[in-house]
Amino acid sequence: MDNAVLKTNVDGYEPVRGKVRDIYDLGDKLLIVATDRISAFDVIMSNGIPKKGIVLTQISKFWFDFLTGIENHLISDNVSDFPEPFCNSPEQFEGRSMLVKKGKVLPIECVIRGYLAGSGWKEYKQSQTVCGQKLPEGLKQCQKLPELIFTPATKAEQGEHDENISFERCADIIGIEAAEYVRDKSMEIFEKASAYAETKGIILADTKFEWAIYDDGLILVDEVLTPDSSRFWPADKYEAGRDQESYDKQFVRNYLEEINFDKSGPGVELPQDIIEKTSAKYIQAYEQLTGRKFKF
Repeated sequence: MDNAVLKTNVDGYEPVRGKVRDIYDLGDKLLIVATDRISAFDVIMSNGIPKKGIVLTQISKFWFDFLTGIENHLISDNVSDFPEPFCNSPEQFEGRSMLVKKGKVLPIECVIRGYLAGSGWKEYKQSQTVCGQKLPEGLKQCQKLPELIFTPATKAEQGEHDENISFERCADIIGIEAAEYVRDKSMEIFEKASAYAETKGIILADTKFEWAIYDDGLILVDEVLTPDSSRFWPADKYEAGRDQESYDKQFVRNYLEEINFDKSGPGVELPQDIIEKTSAKYIQAYEQLTGRKFKF
């Protein structure tokens, strides 16, 4: 299997390196590069998943094209359009990079939940609520919710966990007008994307969006509806009342649980079979969602 791209390097430029992305500040624009780094339990593993960054970038590109009428940050994903010296390094950037508008990112994540899973299920078992919102009695794990719910969260520093907040707190942070806009638009996008995904045999259980202020408006930024930002489940294997198979880093998380990884400190070296299975799952997500052959 091809080597994973764990970091990018350009003489004279020092990117901000997140869990997955290397971000180069080009003044009024940004160059966002999705590497093949992989994190689990908020810890970056010491080796990566080949092609993962390309899958994330290409799925986001697919959704940006699909979501007509929703302004986003993409300028170009064609390396030849990048400024020098970045345009001279296609081996680093091809398929996994986007030149984007530089806006002021809102300090909240817009989480939309359509199914009762993850931290929502844990909270529901304790208090019959999800992020403080009361739900009907008797719901099962991974059951479809009676209606979509918007559960915003603050954006944590690397190594920390996001904090779920109320809509009222969200409005305090970004203003009521912006809060209502991102809530309504995020739910609109979720409904449209969910209906499309169903035609491809995929359930969109939940996702998170990020928005930024740009030219006095709000635009959709960062990754959109990828396996890293969403729960995608195969519809033909779905059954409420249990955990579901997913199109993401499930193999990595399961392996780390098996070896009793302490979920802190440095990441571990993942075995080759886990790497190959995880890479194949990401590529499957791309091909099934888009209906296109993965050619990178």
